[in-house]
Parts: sequence; C-alpha cells; structure tokens
Amino acid sequence: MTQIRQPTDSFDDTNSLDDLAPQDDDHAVAAALATAAGGRLLEIRAEVGFGDAAALRSAGDAGAQSLLASQLARLRPDDAVLSEEARDDPARLDRSRVWIIDPLDGTREFSEDGRSDWAVHVALWVEGELAVGAVALPGRGLTLATPAVEAPPPAPDQLRVVVSRTRPPAEASAVAAALDAILVPLGSAGAKVSAVVLGDADVYVHSGGQYEWDSAAPVAVARAAGLHTSRIDG
Repeated sequence: MTQIRQPTDSFDDTNSLDDLAPQDDDHAVAAALATAAGGRLLEIRAEVGFGDAAALRSAGDAGAQSLLASQLARLRPDDAVLSEEARDDPARLDRSRVWIIDPLDGTREFSEDGRSDWAVHVALWVEGELAVGAVALPGRGLTLATPAVEAPPPAPDQLRVVVSRTRPPAEASAVAAALDAILVPLGSAGAKVSAVVLGDADVYVHSGGQYEWDSAAPVAVARAAGLHTSRIDG
C-alpha cells in the first residue's frame, strides 16, 4: 500500500476493519488501523464537541487507543505493543516485533475547532529496525503509509522550516536564519513530518526530545518518501 489520498468521508467508515485478517500485509494493517482510528477520532469530535477541551482530549485518547489495541490483539496477537496511552510492558524489550502507536498525536490541536494538524501514528519495529509506518491526518482526509510514499515536489526558492507551535526550539531559528528560511508553526509531530513529505514545508527541526511513539511512524513515512531523518546531532 502506497500513499493513500482519501476523502474525509472514508475516515468515518470503521467497518472496513472487518475486512482485515491476520494474514494481511503489515503495511496494509498499519494504514488501515491508522485510518480507522482517525475515523473514530472524527466521530468523537462530532459527538463530544469543543465546549470542554479536556473532556474532548480524554475521549479522543481513550477511543483511539481502544480501537487500535483491540485490533492489534485480533490481527497480531503475538506481537508486543508500545503505546502512549497504555502501560508499558517491559517484556517488549525481548520481542522481535513491536508495534509503536500514538493513538492521538497533537491532542491540543485535536481539541481546537478548525485545526487539522493532529494525527494517528502506527509503526512496526522488527528486529531492531523500523519496518512499517502509517500517519493518518483525518482532518485533511489523508493517510501516508509505507512501503512507498510519493517524494515531495522541488523546494521553493525560500525554504520553510516547520516547528512546534508551542515550543519552537532556538536551534530552528538559527537554522532558518542560516538558510534564509521562514518558520512554519504546526502541532503534531506527524503533521509536521507530513508537511515536509507533502511539500507544504521543507525542513522539520526539533530539539526537545521525543518518545518512540512520537517519531516512529513519521520517520518511517519520511524515509519511504526518500527523505533524510536523523537526531539533531546528525
């Protein structure tokens, strides 16, 4: 499964999960699960509304986690799972296959009406390497998924450096100054990496540290698009 460009309505159909089976390809599973969790999050947004941001964030985290956890248990019962929204089981350290998920990346943006820079991350770590990744952007009606992602278009004359909208690192300003670039603030890490993949930005700089679930799926997608990824020290 390559880059998926789907109308937003398709994110509302979680029944598509009924067609998934344990024998399906890992890439297909990751893309379908990320998309389905995104659909559930759109439903939760509509059901809960934006009046109570904390309640919406909590419902979103719980709803997407429940969907992903139950489906991974059904489809990949022998694999370990590391999730932002579940207790970490140290037994995963001895497993050769670990799913790394962030059911809702960008909870702040998810709880703000009109914002689309939030995401669902689903990745698979196999024998010490990132093997599979999917980043769903439900607010944009789009899922980016391995094994092959379309490369971004050529960069414009003035580069765009995407940064955290709440904690932009000083290093990003230095990079922007050195490149005569402009800063583009966004929310979710998945949304920021996707902005580079889709050609809406050219560089993503972050120095504040991340957990595995923040970066695994976005890095897998970026690499599949032929982009360079590394720690800030190279």
